[in-house]
Amino acid sequence: MKVIICGAGQVGWQIARHLSGELNDVTVVDKNPDLVRRATDTLDVQGIAGFASYPDVLERAGAADADMIIAATHSDEVNMVTCQVAHSVFSIQRKIARLRSQSYLDAIYADLYRRDHLPIDVVISPEREVAAAAMLRLSAPAAFDIENFMDGKAQLLGITIDEDCPVVHTPLRQLTDLFSTLRSIVVGVRRDGSLFAPEPGDQLFVGDNCYVFTHIDDVDRTMEVFGKKETKQDRVVIVGGGNVGLEVAKALENRTGRTRAKMIERDRKKAERAAEELVRTIVLNGDGLDRSLMIEAGTDRADAMLAVTDDDKTNMLAAVRAKAEGCALAIALINDPTLVPLMAPLGIDAYINPRSTTVSSILRHIRHGRVRQVYSVGDAEAEVIEAEVMSTSPMAGQMIRDIDFPEGVLVGAVYKGGEVLRPSGVMRIEEGDVIALFAMSDDVPEVERLMQVSIDFF
Repeated sequence: MKVIICGAGQVGWQIARHLSGELNDVTVVDKNPDLVRRATDTLDVQGIAGFASYPDVLERAGAADADMIIAATHSDEVNMVTCQVAHSVFSIQRKIARLRSQSYLDAIYADLYRRDHLPIDVVISPEREVAAAAMLRLSAPAAFDIENFMDGKAQLLGITIDEDCPVVHTPLRQLTDLFSTLRSIVVGVRRDGSLFAPEPGDQLFVGDNCYVFTHIDDVDRTMEVFGKKETKQDRVVIVGGGNVGLEVAKALENRTGRTRAKMIERDRKKAERAAEELVRTIVLNGDGLDRSLMIEAGTDRADAMLAVTDDDKTNMLAAVRAKAEGCALAIALINDPTLVPLMAPLGIDAYINPRSTTVSSILRHIRHGRVRQVYSVGDAEAEVIEAEVMSTSPMAGQMIRDIDFPEGVLVGAVYKGGEVLRPSGVMRIEEGDVIALFAMSDDVPEVERLMQVSIDFF
């Protein structure tokens, strides 16, 4: 597949990294020559320096025979015009744009993106993706990572193994015997900074971060098995009233049950806008790192604090201060993945990576076959891929134990006949089943081969 990626920033670079590693023909376009050079020096991609919306620049990037264009520059307007040029001049079939302005995302203007207007096939909103991720974090506060799969009937949970965890030093194969009715399976473990897909004989140790795929009805029991207790998040403090903070506050106001939320925003204009758009949320204008303002917002009594400003360090410091004041749960928005290892030593409970959520959302619309969901784990170290099994797939008709999965791939669950099932070696994968696979990044191409469909399906 020939893909043009417009924008070589964090999101564009990660998408290029994924696609070039899977032997796609990728060209990166950016007005900044240094970012283009970084992409071409570190990845197997071609690079063009220039404005992505210019027809001559797209022509040099190979738009005449491209299959897809992904517009992920920092400008909504450039992304929109790029998709228009790609459609009108070069007839590129698949067009994905990242749009951040909420005005462009209002449902009443949805007709704007029809093919006879602005022909964009998929619109990605980073702010809405991050807000959705934040709400997921609040739904399972004891998990450091969480994502929904299989129409909301299954979840991937990131769980840190503490000293009081009941299953420490227990071989994973014994967990199946000890909890025979629990529809959960450990698919990934991070130990000493390294992520891997565990073997059945592997044990969990204190300090491990493990990824568990579980049925939605077994989430609470799974957390108990791993020594975690869930609590309701009725009182929430949000530090940051920009687009992300506003989306989170709106989601909290629409949440089932009574959630009392307070927001702290340093910029007066942003604070005033938030106060106008929100109904039940109390908005305070001031520095989110100011201890007296945090106390006024009730951080010491809050069930959770979300720091979602546009500055990673501010978010981290706000989370640390919230924990020092007695807040039960502190979540920080972190753009720079190199800062993630500092979360645990600083006592920050969980983090949200907007780049990861945006990349996952875009990848969902790129994969071969009938891929329904893709979630990027860590710093693009692994992916959880949910896909429907086609009749032409090499997996169709085979038992799981007979499928030649790479060592870095584990089956998390199988969605068969409307029911989410825990996988077993003797389970047969049939056409129409939906399967969720945890795959290390190097093994994703082989997973795509196993999911591959014939040309008739394209």
